[in-house]
Amino acid sequence: MPEAITGVTRTAAIEDIAAAPAKLRAAVAGLSDAQLETPYREGGWSVRQVVHHVADSHINAYIRLRLALTETEPAIKPYEESVWAKLEDAAHAPVEISLKLLEPLHDRWVRLLRTVTPAQFGRTVRHPDFGLRNVDWLLFLYAWHGRHHTAHITELRKQKGWS
Repeated sequence: MPEAITGVTRTAAIEDIAAAPAKLRAAVAGLSDAQLETPYREGGWSVRQVVHHVADSHINAYIRLRLALTETEPAIKPYEESVWAKLEDAAHAPVEISLKLLEPLHDRWVRLLRTVTPAQFGRTVRHPDFGLRNVDWLLFLYAWHGRHHTAHITELRKQKGWS
């Protein structure tokens, strides 16, 4: 979360979310299947699993936003990310599936975010691990999330010399 939340910081975060699918696509462009199977760090997920994780996470984020905007203090359900990453589709499916999924998902998400009023950014959700959080928290968390995982891949490419 930024120290000061303004219309400018919110707009920048929304633009980060808008740009995330293209940046993730660029990060994996041209990688071979063997490279996609490479963990981004020792003991970490493969690049393939990271891409599918971003899709899983951002689907959940979009639903969480819609819940926050339409219900009073809805409970949001966490999920076992590491277990999801081991499921067949996340472990072996082509990354193109999740890359294609992210494009229309982010289109809908960003269209909605651009209509959220300042008062609506204060609407809350209840997370079992983090307690009461608001729409601003969701916005800045997921703007960071896309950048964070894209950086895992771009840094791995640099370390490995994959151009």
